[in-house]
Amino acid sequence: MTSRTFNLVQWVAACASLAFSVGAVAAGKYSPGASDTEIKIGQSQPYSGPASAYGTIGKLHQAYFKMINEQGGINGRKINLISLDDGYSPPKTVEQIRKLVEQEEVLATFNTLGTAPNTAIHKYMNAKKVPHLFLATGATKWGDPKNYPWTIGWNISYQSEGMIYAKWLLKNKPNAKVAILYQNDDYGKDVLKGVKDGLGAKAATMVVKEATYEVSDPTVDSQILTLQASGADTFINITTPKFAAQAIRKAYDSGWKPLHILNNVGASIGSVLTPAGLDKSKDLITLQYYKDQNDPQWKDDPAMLEWRAFMGRYYKEGDPKDASNMYAYLTAQTLVQVLKQCGNDLTRENVMKQAANLKNFKLPLLLPGMAINTSPTDYFLMEQGQLAKFNGTQWVLFGELIGAND
Repeated sequence: MTSRTFNLVQWVAACASLAFSVGAVAAGKYSPGASDTEIKIGQSQPYSGPASAYGTIGKLHQAYFKMINEQGGINGRKINLISLDDGYSPPKTVEQIRKLVEQEEVLATFNTLGTAPNTAIHKYMNAKKVPHLFLATGATKWGDPKNYPWTIGWNISYQSEGMIYAKWLLKNKPNAKVAILYQNDDYGKDVLKGVKDGLGAKAATMVVKEATYEVSDPTVDSQILTLQASGADTFINITTPKFAAQAIRKAYDSGWKPLHILNNVGASIGSVLTPAGLDKSKDLITLQYYKDQNDPQWKDDPAMLEWRAFMGRYYKEGDPKDASNMYAYLTAQTLVQVLKQCGNDLTRENVMKQAANLKNFKLPLLLPGMAINTSPTDYFLMEQGQLAKFNGTQWVLFGELIGAND
């Protein structure tokens, strides 16, 4: 080998070494589930079982991340969402999440649905120190960074929602005789607590009857008749879609005509009010915190037009009238924001740090005046809402934004 050839070899080797060292400096910091090319996210959703109406959420997430990936991904990395069916069964949720964490080694889980399913994995996720992000449930316990720093919800908390209904009743119908139907689990009891806390001392006299149901029950017909017999003139309906539709229909068919307040998780026109009967759903009241795609006031709203274009291109089979699809879009946008903020530090620690560091983050499809703010001591993304009444065709907003703690 000549000296000249040797020097050339040395030069090539030096260049390669330099390229490697520069690459090493530029390379990201990673936990399992992340690399220079991929961000692996996991979730379980009820694609089957009693809450299967919510299965559309996971399907929209897949469609949204497909769009993001086609646009180049997050800082050059593609999102790989692994979405498994848990049938809304907590033991199945445990099985699926363990698979995602221990076998698939996802960076984080995202928007797993349901209070009971998330309760079943709450301690596990924190013990494993895997981000348990933006849960699809409003249980108040998801905002407990001191004891569960790896878990953060997305929805307005159930207690906050219940308190807002109570505050509105105290102001507008202070002598109401209230009957309450609620799912017999942490979710139902959480909304109930908010209602009673909001009513304060008057809860003892205003709440005249309560009834519960199990997710395994075939119907809630008997519960509705029991509540009707109480003589209540106000009905607070704390139910998931299948039972919400049943309760609306049975209350109407039985001739009971109370002021009917329906919690947000059961207020979809597509998956609840249409099956119940739009005529039977007239004058229902609910709480909203994002724009309703069925409300004509948003028809030409730029963000709504963008959402419709997305649905038409990436999720044609999705029902554009189903509020769950709007919800899924908003949650996916929130995750994308967190991942963008992570930059090249895709460690689990930094993912949680960024989830707890959203500053005046304005999603155009939230109601005007709303923004998302989190901090290491405040894990509640949504803390306000506005009441809406169903006019037989769509929800119509009324009043002002109300905060649970205003």
